[in-house]
Amino acid sequence: FFHLCPSVFRMEEQDNTAGKKLQHQTRAEAPGTKSWQSQAYTLGAISNFMSTFLTFPIYKVVFRQQIHAVALSEAVKQLWHEGPQYFYRGIYPPLLSKTLQGTLLFGTYDSLLCFLSPVGPHSLGQRWTAGLMSGVVEAVALSPFERVQNVLQDARKQACFPGTFSILKEFNSYGLWGRLSLGYYRGFWPVLVRNSLGSALYFSFKDPIQDGLAKQGLPHWVPALVSGSVNGTITCLILYPLMVLVANMQSHIGWQRMPSLWASAQDVWDTRGRKILLIYRGGSLIVLRSSVTWGLTTAIHDFLQRKAHTKKEMTD
Repeated sequence: FFHLCPSVFRMEEQDNTAGKKLQHQTRAEAPGTKSWQSQAYTLGAISNFMSTFLTFPIYKVVFRQQIHAVALSEAVKQLWHEGPQYFYRGIYPPLLSKTLQGTLLFGTYDSLLCFLSPVGPHSLGQRWTAGLMSGVVEAVALSPFERVQNVLQDARKQACFPGTFSILKEFNSYGLWGRLSLGYYRGFWPVLVRNSLGSALYFSFKDPIQDGLAKQGLPHWVPALVSGSVNGTITCLILYPLMVLVANMQSHIGWQRMPSLWASAQDVWDTRGRKILLIYRGGSLIVLRSSVTWGLTTAIHDFLQRKAHTKKEMTD
């Protein structure tokens, strides 16, 4: 699957060999160093901010397909008829949330991995556990941002809730429990399952895929880019039904009867004609978006990790 001919890159063999040694050494030592932890936080914030802004139009089309179960052309037509003033409606919550997501995801994972095993290399079980727990932290911290974003992106809510402030005002008018269950944390449980499993899968297999590609003699940035794209795409496809469920649960607002998680899942299944293909409507674009987003994030992450390690060696 990943077999490539190393002879094409024979002229760079020495440089790539050194690069691979640095790559393995960096990933083995980095979780225990303070400098790498700070680099992980910074990297996550910057890379996620940029990738979110660039891929937001794709996400908005996917969201319309998830909500209305329409074809790609129909989703694009909806946005076109609404006009350019609404095209980037709802971008501020995801920009903020994704920036925080990158900070929490990579930083928390690195800290937890260091706590589980201060000295690398780390086992699959340790990477899985650290990834799972970092996903839990991410879900708790960022679920309110996704909730507001999903309301903003639903065209049916534009008249009643023209902006973020109007949605926050609505949520804050509820009592304490209502603010959590009906407001900011509506649809939290599927978010928790999606984020925790997604983070565990991503961090568990990111390095093995990257190591397998690095053995082919490729330039050092290619394995990270491909590993992030492939791993992010596969993870996204596995968890896509949960994304559809979250989008539908969080797009509702107000004090209307709130169905249970099972009832919400059953409703989505019934409205999609009990067909897997309709559940995955919009999946082609989410694959593209995930491939670009996680490919860039992983490549930048690996680049900054190598730079930090090189700088540390020079100072030492």
